[in-house]
Amino acid sequence: MASSVDPRFGVALRHFRERRGLSLRSLGQLAHRSKSHLHELEAGLKAPMVDTARHLDRVLGAGGVLARLVDAPVDHVAEAGELRARVAASDVSGDVLERIEQGTDDLASSYPTLTPVDLLPLVRRHLAYVGRLLDGRVTLAQRRRLLVAGGWLAVLRATVHIDLRQRTAAAAHVRAARDFAEHAEHAEIQAWCLETRAWAGLTQGDYRAALDLSEQAQRVAPRGSSARIQATAQEARVWARLGDVGATRRALDRVERLTANLPVPERAEHHYRYDPAKAAAYTATTLAWAGDPGAEQVARAVLGDLDPRGDGGARPRRSASARLDLGLALVAAGQPDEAVALGAEAVASGRVVPSNWWRAVELLTKVEQTGVPEAAMLRDLCTEYTLGQRPPADRTTG
Repeated sequence: MASSVDPRFGVALRHFRERRGLSLRSLGQLAHRSKSHLHELEAGLKAPMVDTARHLDRVLGAGGVLARLVDAPVDHVAEAGELRARVAASDVSGDVLERIEQGTDDLASSYPTLTPVDLLPLVRRHLAYVGRLLDGRVTLAQRRRLLVAGGWLAVLRATVHIDLRQRTAAAAHVRAARDFAEHAEHAEIQAWCLETRAWAGLTQGDYRAALDLSEQAQRVAPRGSSARIQATAQEARVWARLGDVGATRRALDRVERLTANLPVPERAEHHYRYDPAKAAAYTATTLAWAGDPGAEQVARAVLGDLDPRGDGGARPRRSASARLDLGLALVAAGQPDEAVALGAEAVASGRVVPSNWWRAVELLTKVEQTGVPEAAMLRDLCTEYTLGQRPPADRTTG
């Protein structure tokens, strides 16, 4: 009759056999046992007799180890307790995880106000810390939380690199964010990765790729998520750059439906939480790019809300972009003088990030085409900005 078996018996048997340099067939010949029987013992498919274990001890010179494993009763409670302890083992406290997640939200909320050059090192340090924790001992639940935080930080870092026109670095960190998101099975981060790539394509003039990516993002994004709304708004902007006013309007209508009755998020400045107030700003940008006559009215309202005192407001980067949007709308409406003044204010603020610089250049080109003398002043400002403030176009170590 077979005794209870320690699950380590098969492992020990294989260890002693291989230490002697024996194959299963060779051991079978020495021990007068079949190869298949020995295989079943090693694989834990069959419980050995005590006599068999003692015999194998003698043949292999195992010093009674195999027999003791057979004689010893299995302590199921102890084994289960060891497994439970392994599952719960972690070098990361709950407080540390909460601080990481809070810090990630803080950085995403700083995006509209901090310059890309100032924000980048903060994101890098936070992301490196997440990476170090992932190398340590964490539970499965903690690992997923770290992967999610890492995904948000990596896609934010990619966005900052896009703002700095560092394309190689941006592409690398989008891929990293996608890997984080896939391992965490986080659909919204996956959608933001696609949306971020769409924005990069838009700023680089690759409109067809940007359109495809924005449509992919909408398919991947969870229903009602900020990523789906943003990707739809991105699609509208791409259609505007392609000159299809009808498609632009249809996409904007979808954005309006998606944001209808949408509550203001707890942290409206958070880059990855859609603020319904953004809808008007996106509409202004999109209509201005499409050359729609309705752009001026919308753009004036947006600028009035963002910067009522003319000092840049609480979101100076958005204010600078709103001035460029209104400037483009005014050129189209035959008011280049005011367009030049708005463009100058935007450039002089220092808040036009490199990835948006093409928008300032576009406004300059259009006002120069009107022949207005004030355009020379705007060109001088743009030249000063280009020479003194714009960072290198690409720097993979950034």
